[in-house]
Amino acid sequence: MMRQLVFWHGWAMSPKVWDPLVQALQDRYRGRFACGMPALPGYEGTPLPDQATAGAWVDAMMDQVSDPVTLCAWSMGAIMALDAARRYPEKIEELVLFGATPCFINHRDWTDGLPEETALRFRHGIQKDSPATLRRFIMLFNQHDRHAKDISRQLSALSYPSDEVLLQGLSFLHAVDYRHLVPDIHQKVLLVHGEKDPLMPVSAARWLADTLPDASLTVMPGIAHAPFLSEPDDCAGIIGQFLGWA
Repeated sequence: MMRQLVFWHGWAMSPKVWDPLVQALQDRYRGRFACGMPALPGYEGTPLPDQATAGAWVDAMMDQVSDPVTLCAWSMGAIMALDAARRYPEKIEELVLFGATPCFINHRDWTDGLPEETALRFRHGIQKDSPATLRRFIMLFNQHDRHAKDISRQLSALSYPSDEVLLQGLSFLHAVDYRHLVPDIHQKVLLVHGEKDPLMPVSAARWLADTLPDASLTVMPGIAHAPFLSEPDDCAGIIGQFLGWA
């Protein structure tokens, strides 16, 4: 049976970010899957939902899903995918999550996120000078990746959404805490995480692996926040094994 793979990108990015991984999957497993790479709300000219909430964004994305899919998601998209899997179990068969976390910001009982001051600096930066802030953001999350220069070059060529869309996403990331939802996500989950991820610490992925009912974690050494851009062929093989193709 042909699988339906759907890919959700991250904050400030574009569906085109998935092109290297999709090409690597096609090279290995052509004919075994069909894929969709929808833009998140507000990206690539898509409309924003009437309500500026993370749940409304997830609902807008899931309105595009009819048949059950394997949802592959990254960063903010991966956070949204956790909520989608819990609320739409009939539409999501498995999850493949890159750079995932249940909670982006540090709290008194959660130290596996970013300091709140760092998130606020991003917000102020978008309000003041979004192009410069996005360049810094790309450099930050590629820090210490063995292919950092190549990844930064690829991402700098993408189109970015409006400041309004960027700020809504930052508000979601600041407010959302899905730790309480995780035990109720019963799909099989593959977590792929860079050992040197400076944005979503690998400790957050380990927490997810320990707390999700059915999850496995692959930590990629020498890789930062975008494993599928740094090593698309390796990631394609990891996904193929997870889906029983290899």
